[in-house]
Amino acid sequence: MAHPPKLDHAVINVHYQMDLSESIFRKLGFHLTARGYHSLGSINHLMMFGSDYLELIGLPAETIGEKPTRPEVLDAPVGINGLVFKTSDVDETYTHLQALGMAGDPPKSFFRPVDLPDGPQNAHFRTVTVRADIFPGGRIYFCEHGTPELVWRPEWQHHRNGALRMPEFVIASECHDREAADLARLIHSQVEGSGDNLSVKLEDATITLLSPTAYQTRFGDLASCMASRASIFGALTIQTTDLASLRSLAQDSGLPLVDGPRRLTLREPSLDCVLEFVG
Repeated sequence: MAHPPKLDHAVINVHYQMDLSESIFRKLGFHLTARGYHSLGSINHLMMFGSDYLELIGLPAETIGEKPTRPEVLDAPVGINGLVFKTSDVDETYTHLQALGMAGDPPKSFFRPVDLPDGPQNAHFRTVTVRADIFPGGRIYFCEHGTPELVWRPEWQHHRNGALRMPEFVIASECHDREAADLARLIHSQVEGSGDNLSVKLEDATITLLSPTAYQTRFGDLASCMASRASIFGALTIQTTDLASLRSLAQDSGLPLVDGPRRLTLREPSLDCVLEFVG
């Protein structure tokens, strides 16, 4: 991996609120895939774009009170919690993480059944994680898709709100300069910008790293509260071809929002999730 990878997907952690979360995102005009059941025990819905996607991940409500099969999901705060890069070779990526001193758990394999018109098939994945203390705002990991044809399907890639892709991921951190430097080393990129506003480029997206002050300035009353957390995954930007439709859907949903000529920012309070839509 000698050049910046592509963004694979971003993850919103919903804990046991999957029914509510599914409803929220459908009302915002997203097409959600059918509920998925990972072999690891978690559940999900996907919003598929051209080459990346947004994932809602959680745990089955019927397992409340039981020992969680994925404690890393339940132990993490609700909200934007995962930033995932593409890799064609998880083992090679793990070697890279070890060389940087950033390796988390060794690679793991899992699958998710997918219902198709000609019968169910299993979508296979291999992932490897960055050590949790490197980027305390959330989970950063790499995903190798064994069956991409079962994930990126044309019938799932069209959204009523015109959503196309995720061009920006925002991290707010008290140590945004250190996190930017670590991120650049991780993905073979460079730190751009200065002061409170830095960025690191992927092949197809930008990760913006802001000081808490800069984060509050950019998002104002819609900013997530950092509380006692030193770093958070603060916002996700989604490009759309139909900002007018998205504006109407967001207003109908009753969510707090700030409207601009080519930009619409909203915050989903129950998931503490800041979404910025750009035309």
